[in-house]
Amino acid sequence: MTEPALTDQNPTAPRPSTSSSTTGGPGVVPSFADVPAGRPRTRFAVVGTGHRAGMYVTAITGDHADVAELVAWCDTNPGRMDFYDAEAGAALGLGGPAGLPQYGPEDLERMVAEQRVDAVVVTTPDFTHAELVARAQAAGVDVVVEKPLATTAEGCRTIIESVAATGRDLTMTFNYRYAPRNSSLREVIASGAIGTPTSVHFEWVLDTVHGADYFRRWHRRQRNSGSLLIHKAAHHFDLVNWWLDDAPARVFASAGLQFYGDENAAERGLGERPERGTGVTGDPWALDLTRDPRLQALYLDSEHHDGYLRDRDVFTPGIDIHDNMALVVDYRRGARMSYSLNAHSPWEGYNVAVNGTQGRAELTVVERGAVEVAPDGRVVLDASANPEAPGATASRPEGERLLVQRHWEPARDVAIPAGIGGHGGGDAILLMDVFRRDLRLGPDPLGRAAGYLDGVRAVAVGVAANQSLATGRAVGIDELGLGVEL
Repeated sequence: MTEPALTDQNPTAPRPSTSSSTTGGPGVVPSFADVPAGRPRTRFAVVGTGHRAGMYVTAITGDHADVAELVAWCDTNPGRMDFYDAEAGAALGLGGPAGLPQYGPEDLERMVAEQRVDAVVVTTPDFTHAELVARAQAAGVDVVVEKPLATTAEGCRTIIESVAATGRDLTMTFNYRYAPRNSSLREVIASGAIGTPTSVHFEWVLDTVHGADYFRRWHRRQRNSGSLLIHKAAHHFDLVNWWLDDAPARVFASAGLQFYGDENAAERGLGERPERGTGVTGDPWALDLTRDPRLQALYLDSEHHDGYLRDRDVFTPGIDIHDNMALVVDYRRGARMSYSLNAHSPWEGYNVAVNGTQGRAELTVVERGAVEVAPDGRVVLDASANPEAPGATASRPEGERLLVQRHWEPARDVAIPAGIGGHGGGDAILLMDVFRRDLRLGPDPLGRAAGYLDGVRAVAVGVAANQSLATGRAVGIDELGLGVEL
């Protein structure tokens, strides 16, 4: 295959050195058989043409064009569909737009029939996933869906019933499983090196660029995203389920909006704030869409179609999700987890410690060591590339480290192989499984491919956490009626 594209799916997210490899370390990249001669390509439609869709469009028109082809777009916004149609045409060397037909979500079934669609990629806002997945499967196609699977227990049940009724396949794109640092921790635990897991401590911090971005977009309303406990933390809860090979049993949560939003801004005396970031100068909280040609085309130039503002100020009214969250989660086989998520940290990364009956494993990841402000008042996304920057990254260098320490023994480092592409080197490897999993030469010993039940188990923790916040009590996963037991 050709060199994988390293499309950044969130321009505010860190791009650490662990995402720079284009080949991957030993044991990381699966082996696949050649495509049988004459085998037709899978006909894909992309449902949802926001920024997240770019990774899949690039894959279908690039590395995986031998097994997949784009045949249609589906979105509420014609400007965004036009943008990707032009990108697809350029990638395919057509000398102009691809000219693929465009449909609205209300015409999903007609699109499937008219374009003879085999599978759809769903990258729409989270609250729409359940309905679109169920409708697509009822129309007779398989589904690839971005996390989270759904935002409510009802949405999860809709998908569970759809899979049972239609027999259609559903692939969850949990790309963090494919990051070698995370799969290396899975290998350590599965090897028995630390014995039977008894507890997990998991701390994830989002910095004041990436974390702030969730408070600019549609994610800022819980009705859209289910809160960061579902939209963002579904990744994290899936990792723990996968690391432990276990399912959640009970959740107690505490959370608050303590940094972003208009009330917090007033309390800290920030003064009058703009409604949006485009056109604002000298403000590190402002996201000016004209500074990123891709964001300008997808959102600023297309907002007249639907009124969606991608660059809302993070201190404006209307935010009802949390920026500080803490959970205690019990698992069915006896382990328990303390989890925290903070969305206004000065650095970005995570710390995981897994205690077992024979020792402890610790994974430390720094994705961005500092967020600094340039002389013009804008943030510097890559502080290491700024020669005038202070030595913050020297004190907190980007990188990753996996330690294992057995009882009565000194700690030892576990080598982490290189990945490919974004999200810690996992994106390009994930896409191989998405588009050519049937050509794998042998099963994946790490079990990285995720299905709908994995999606349900991840979302279940966030749904239970939201119920715990509403009731002030611990919530049993069985109360949700999702059937996520092992």
